[in-house]
This record gives sequence, structure tokens and C-alpha cells, in this order.
Amino acid sequence: MLNHVWISLIVIGLLVAAGNDLNDEFRNTYRNGLPMEALVQVDNTPTALRPMWNGELTIPGSAFDQFYGLAPGDSDIHQKISLTTLASGKTTLAIALDDSAPAAWQERAKAGGEKNHLGGTVTAIRFSGDKRQAQISFLLEEVRYVKLRAITGAAIDYASTAVTISLGLIGVMALWLGVMKVAEEAGLLLLLTRWLTPLTRRLFPEIPPDHPAVGAMIMNIAANMLGLNNAATPLGLKAMEELNRLNPKVGTATNAMCTFLVINTAGLTLIPATAIAIRAAQGSADPGIIIGTSIFGAGCATVAGLVSVKILERLPRYKKDGAVTPPQTGPQNG
Repeated sequence: MLNHVWISLIVIGLLVAAGNDLNDEFRNTYRNGLPMEALVQVDNTPTALRPMWNGELTIPGSAFDQFYGLAPGDSDIHQKISLTTLASGKTTLAIALDDSAPAAWQERAKAGGEKNHLGGTVTAIRFSGDKRQAQISFLLEEVRYVKLRAITGAAIDYASTAVTISLGLIGVMALWLGVMKVAEEAGLLLLLTRWLTPLTRRLFPEIPPDHPAVGAMIMNIAANMLGLNNAATPLGLKAMEELNRLNPKVGTATNAMCTFLVINTAGLTLIPATAIAIRAAQGSADPGIIIGTSIFGAGCATVAGLVSVKILERLPRYKKDGAVTPPQTGPQNG
């Protein structure tokens, strides 16, 4: 079911992006293929030996607003510009955008993958008699399918992030699953499970006290309370795997799964190591001052979550779908 939800969201995102891009094409939002007129104050006169020249581009504010269909503004456009005359006679330009650049150009640069640069081609140029000024007509590089490119780029980036996280978890999962196995073989897990049996029996009444899921959940909760988030992740996955073995209806979360998820989501932590490390890195005078408030806040969240999940699991609908039938351990009659 969850896979269908994700696929649906991706398809909807692509359709919305395609619709926005088609609307931009129809309205020609970025004014692709339309030349713009500007005046350039030339800093250094171009010659055959010096084909690249710089200057300041000036466009009257009224002309710029009319070109992009904007509300009339007060100020003219002034931006630094570099022009290069190629051997073929074609002249290219590069506009360096600063903080005073108009929003329309900043948005266009961002849509084209640049933050402070616009490129284009000069279609016509006329120098004044002293060559200190030049009247140019230019076309900016075309910008198309902005939303679709953004979505596909984000999908690739997040896919790369997912692979990085997965590879980083391999070592952690191997380590802590190994620790859990050693604790199980040494009897420590059984001892801890028996010690916490009164609590786990109340929280997870449908799970046998000696089931491996109980040990995995206890280890996960302990790791979370100590702020060992990386260690808690593989233990939580192991606990859910064991709980699923008792699930009579695969694909539907049981009451035990929901209760365990609530405890994890509430994030009851005695030592918030990650938050303390971040505060220390930012130069906090007392990084550990949040421990008390963190315990209080997470404790309130845990209690509220447990009360809610226990109330909901008593409702007929959830009681029918979420109950777990413990395995039969007694003798069977033929």
C-alpha cells in the first residue's frame, strides 16, 4: 500500500510540474527568443587583439517592466556585463547579477542552474563615435522545463542520499546486531528481559515474555534513552521483524507494532547526545542544560502517545485487526 502511495505522489508531482512548464511555455514566462535592448557603458574598447570587453549594462526600468509584463517600477537596471567577440563574428555576453539585480533575472538564473550569472548572445551592436557606449540587442539563454528538471534532479539527489545512508548503516547494523547476539548467548538479554517483564507485559500483553521481539525492543528503547540513535535503528528494525513474525495479518500493523512505534516516535531520551553535541559545536555556554527539559518533554509525549494507542486499540475496529494470537505452547489434542 505504501509503495502505491509513493508512486502516486511521484506521478502527481510530475503531472503538476509538466502542467506548470506547459503554462510557462504558453505564456513564455522567461521571454525565450525575444530580444532585449540595452545600453552598455564600455570600460575597455574591444580590438582585434582584445576580443573580450567589459562594461555596465543599463536598461530603463519602464522598458524592463514592459518586457516582462511587470508592474511599473521606479529604478533603472544597472548590472556588470562582459562581452566576447568570437572569431566567427558572433558576440556572447555574461551578466553578473548582484543583490540589486531584478527578481525576474534572479529567478531566471536560478531556473537555468546559475545563482548569479546570466548568459546570452548579442544579435546587434552599435558603438557611439568615441566607442565609450554601445547600444546592443541581445537574447538570453533559453530556459525551459524548469519544474520537471527540478523534480528529476531532486529524485536523483535523494536516491544518492538514500544509498549513502544505507551504506553507512551496514557497519552499524552489523555491530549492534552482533552485540545483541552476544548478549543473548551470554544470557544478559534474558536477564534484562525478565527484569523488565512486568513492564513489557503491560505494554505488550499479546507478546510472549520470552519472545526475541521483547529483547530487541528493550535494547532499542535502551539505545534511544542513551541517545545512541545509530545503534537504535538496527535494533528497531530487528524488533519490527520479530513482531511481524507474530502478525496474523501481514500488511496490517498490530497493536504491539503501534505501541512500539509510539515509544520510538516520542523519543524518550535520558541523554540527548546529538543535541548536546550540536549546542557545544555552536559555542553554547552550557550545552547540557537541555537535559531536564528534554526528559520532561519526551516523557509527556511518551505518556500521551501510550494513552492514545491503548485507548485506540480497545476500539472494536482496531481490536479486531490489530490483535496478535500468541503461538500455542501447550499440548494439542488429536
